[in-house]
Amino acid sequence: MTIGVTDLERSKAFYDRALEPLDIERLYAEGQDFAGYGIGRRAFFWIGSRERVTTGVHVAFAAPDRATVDAFHAAALAAGGRDNGPPGLRPQYHVDYYGAFVLDPDGHNIEAVCRAAV
Repeated sequence: MTIGVTDLERSKAFYDRALEPLDIERLYAEGQDFAGYGIGRRAFFWIGSRERVTTGVHVAFAAPDRATVDAFHAAALAAGGRDNGPPGLRPQYHVDYYGAFVLDPDGHNIEAVCRAAV
């Protein structure tokens, strides 16, 4: 998956910090146009420079536990994200759905979610 960003350096700084609690790291940087994030050697989330971006994108990353969801939310806010839903249960989705939502610097809705029962 690739999403467009208006300021690649700002977005790399945001995602470097926000995804760290999920053990997702920047693996690749294609010049000044793209950066790829993933686990191990496999990138599965990319950001790319665009003059304009369309918001409305919602990307959810799986977390192994609720503490990781909490850590993601705190890290994303500290990196400049805007709160779009604090960590908590979302029983309207599923009885064990625990998620947190932030808006990245371009307004994309980024989520960490854990579905494990406590």
